[in-house]
Amino acid sequence: MRKILLVILVALVAVSTKGQVIQPTTSLIGSWKGKLKAGLSSLTLVLNLEQHDGYVVVTLDSPDQGAKGILTKKEYLTDDSIAVRVDNLGASFRARLRDGKLDGTFTQRGFSFSLVLERGVYEMNRPQKPQPPYPYTTEEVTFRNERDSATLAGTITYPVGYDRQAKKKPVAVLLVTGSGPQNRDEELMGHQPFLVIADYFARHGIATLRYDDRATAASVGGDMEHATTLDLARDAEAGIEYLRQQKAFSKIGLLGHSEGGAIAFMLAARKKTDFIISMAGPGVKGDTLVVEQTNRIQELMGMKHDMTIEQFRQQKEAQSTPWLRWFIDYDPLEDIRKTRCPVFALNGDRDCQVISSQNLTAIKRLLRPSKKNLIKEYPALNHLFQHCETGLFTEYSSIEETISPEVLADMVQWIKQSIGQ
Repeated sequence: MRKILLVILVALVAVSTKGQVIQPTTSLIGSWKGKLKAGLSSLTLVLNLEQHDGYVVVTLDSPDQGAKGILTKKEYLTDDSIAVRVDNLGASFRARLRDGKLDGTFTQRGFSFSLVLERGVYEMNRPQKPQPPYPYTTEEVTFRNERDSATLAGTITYPVGYDRQAKKKPVAVLLVTGSGPQNRDEELMGHQPFLVIADYFARHGIATLRYDDRATAASVGGDMEHATTLDLARDAEAGIEYLRQQKAFSKIGLLGHSEGGAIAFMLAARKKTDFIISMAGPGVKGDTLVVEQTNRIQELMGMKHDMTIEQFRQQKEAQSTPWLRWFIDYDPLEDIRKTRCPVFALNGDRDCQVISSQNLTAIKRLLRPSKKNLIKEYPALNHLFQHCETGLFTEYSSIEETISPEVLADMVQWIKQSIGQ
C-alpha cells in the first residue's frame, strides 16, 4: 500500500560537487553508522566518506527508507570534524570525533537531534534469504498485457521434484506486489518476501510465478507513472492467463500483498482465479483506509492523530497522483461480495498501514461464508508480516526476519487443504 509516511529523509537528491574545495584525504575516510532517535521512532543513518579524483565525496544513506548515496555538500572537513548539508532536504550534520565516534547534531527544517556515528559498514542480516544450490528449478519468462503494451518479466519456480511429463500437475500461484514500482521479489530494505515465499512454496510442492511490475527492472512498456490499481490488475490478469496457457498446472491462484490483495479480489470477483490469498489487503474504501493509516502512524510517533476523511480530501496530496485519486474513491465492497472462490485473508495486528481491525473485519463481514475460507489475524506482526515492536515502517530494515514462518506454513497448509494438490 502506498504509504502516507512521516519520515525525516524524504527524497533522493543529487547534489553537484562542482565548486567544492579539493581535499586529498582525511582520517575520517570510510563509513559511519548510527541511529537517529526522534520521539518513539528511530532511523538508521550511514555517512560515507570516499575519495574520488582528488575530492572527498560525502554521501548519506538511510537504509530504513531504502535511500542510498544522497550526495552532500561539505562545509568543513578535517581529521576530527565534519559539517555537511543537503540543501534540498533542508538537512545538515555537524560532528566532532570523540572517543572514536562522530558525536554531533543532525538538523532538518528547524528540528535538531543528537546523532552519534560509529565507524563501520552497515550490513543487513537476512537469514531467511534462500541460498543456492536450490533443490528445485526455475524458469525466466515473459508475458504480455496487450491492452497496455506491457511486457512483464518474471520467474516461474517449479516445485521440488517437478516432472513436466507427470500426470499429476501442481498448483501454481501468481504473486502480486504491493503498491509502487517493485521488482519480482517485492524487495524492500534488504528484504525479499516474494523470493522467500517462492522458495518455501517450491519446497512444499507449490509452483509460483512472480514478476517485475510494469516498467520496472526487467519489465518494459506500460505506463507506470499514471497507472491505477485497475490498470495493474490487467497485468496480473495477463499473468494468470499465461499460467493457464502453459497447461502445466492443475489450479491457478493469486497471492497479493497490500495493493496486490485488492487486485486479488478484483480478479476473483470476475472468476479469473481458482483461489486467492490476500495478505494485508484492503477491505474498506480507500479514503477511509488512508485516514486510519495516517492517524495510526501519527499516534505511534507521538503526534496529533485526529485527521478526518473530509480534511484529508481537502489536502492537495489527495490529488497528487492518478493512483491516489483513483484509490481513495475505490471501495472493494462489491469485489469482495462477488468473490466465490476460496479465500485466505490474513493480517498482523500491529500493521499500521492496512489496519487489521478495520480491514480484516470488513473482509470477514462481506465475504460469502464458506468452509474453505480462512480469515486470520496474527499477533505482533506488522505490514510485512514480521514480528515487531511497534509496527512502524522504521523497524522494517532493523528486523532480520523477512516473513513469519507461521504465516508461510499456514499458507501452504491452507492451499493443500482447501485447494488440494
